[in-house]
Amino acid sequence: MNSDEFRRVGHELIEWIASYRDRMETLPVMSPVSPGDIAQQLPAEAPIRGEGLDDIVQELDRIVMPGITHWNHPGFFAYFPSNSDLSAVLGDIACAGLGAQGMSWQTSPAATEVEDVVMEWLRQMLGLPETFSGVIQDSASSSTFCALLCARERSTAFCQNQGGMQWEEEPYVVYASDQAHSSVPKAALLAGFGKEHLRLIETDDDHAMRVDSLEAAIGNDLACGRVPCAVVAAVGTTATTALDNLQRIAEIAEGFGLWLHVDAALAGTAMVLPECRWMWKGIEAVDSLVMNPHKWMGVGFDCSAYFVKDPQHLIRVMSTNPSYLRTAQDGVVRNLRDWGIPLGRRFRALKLWFLLKDLGVEGLQARIRRDLENAQWLRQQVDATPGWERLAPVPLQTLCIRHVPEEIKGDEKALATHNQDIVTRVNESGHYYLTPAVLKGQQIIRISIGATPTERRHVEGLWTALRTEADQRVASGQWSVVSN
Repeated sequence: MNSDEFRRVGHELIEWIASYRDRMETLPVMSPVSPGDIAQQLPAEAPIRGEGLDDIVQELDRIVMPGITHWNHPGFFAYFPSNSDLSAVLGDIACAGLGAQGMSWQTSPAATEVEDVVMEWLRQMLGLPETFSGVIQDSASSSTFCALLCARERSTAFCQNQGGMQWEEEPYVVYASDQAHSSVPKAALLAGFGKEHLRLIETDDDHAMRVDSLEAAIGNDLACGRVPCAVVAAVGTTATTALDNLQRIAEIAEGFGLWLHVDAALAGTAMVLPECRWMWKGIEAVDSLVMNPHKWMGVGFDCSAYFVKDPQHLIRVMSTNPSYLRTAQDGVVRNLRDWGIPLGRRFRALKLWFLLKDLGVEGLQARIRRDLENAQWLRQQVDATPGWERLAPVPLQTLCIRHVPEEIKGDEKALATHNQDIVTRVNESGHYYLTPAVLKGQQIIRISIGATPTERRHVEGLWTALRTEADQRVASGQWSVVSN
């Protein structure tokens, strides 16, 4: 493809993206295809001769679009928001167009220095102390893995430079909430702690980690000859956005010499609002934290912000320095290959820069406040409506609710079927998309508000749809699951 062809097809593709965003609300939120539907439309073998891209937009419409679940749809209330603002899309285009590999300062100085600056902007926006330094990772999973590797190496006096965990006489232990994201157990296993040395601490009625249980678990491990190594606190758990008592956990971590990592993947965006920073009181005491601009903030996947208090420790754990990577500037610049697991690095900072330049802090704050207000409006409706039950507080933008008809009250199996069926019917309508979940044995309807175009009317529409489906189920008197 030459530059003239690129211009022609590129302009056509930009127009296609813009038109898609304009008409997105008319599309079914969740893809209706069955397994294999997309794959069977593609040739079994790659083209022998180049075909060009003259028909690529038509192919996108025919092959790809039916298999897309529309994460930026105003009726998207599933998982967590994973917004991709159009300004960030342009940043991604610039990233791909430049094709920079930012593993070190010398390989593309702008990739390092723009990231340095925008991560400092982000630190200030979140109200983090100056003691923190930030770097962009691909995901919270990678960031948490880095954190537990750093914790392991600090506790073992750098066992990786000797015999690794296999040489350690005493087992090292990691602690997290029983509501922790799945990436936390995964990181603990990959970092070599082993399943037997991961403690998932019970949670209270608000689904936050019980600090007394954490302290008891640490004491028990010490008494049994095990070494407490790290604790992962959640500021906004995945299921309910529960808030662990960070200040108390920090005191315990400091008292026992544990590494403290904070998972604020979604909730970190809320800290752009000064009135939300009470949620992570004590953050100045943690060793590392992660928040995802590619979620609620709108930067577009993948862009995870990892902040550390001791960057030199991170570099010592992560760095490799073969002769072919050394440069004359190594002593005076950040080589970001030493701040994470991959050697190669995309220029992700561009889309964060584009977004912040476009919206500004005030624009971002206005959107977050809108979503928080919409969540509180829905909370009020649920609390005021007979037959509906809320199973968790609503500190942020996620609600965990269920419908409890008198006819099956107390029958958890029937209630699970009933609420699962409500979600299935709402999703099949195409107007909204919800992800059901199980919270401590109870089937819930989980509503996550925060897609960029979602306004109050969309939340009102969802609430109407939920009540309509629930009422129809009650009127029918049948409690069987409707198959997907």
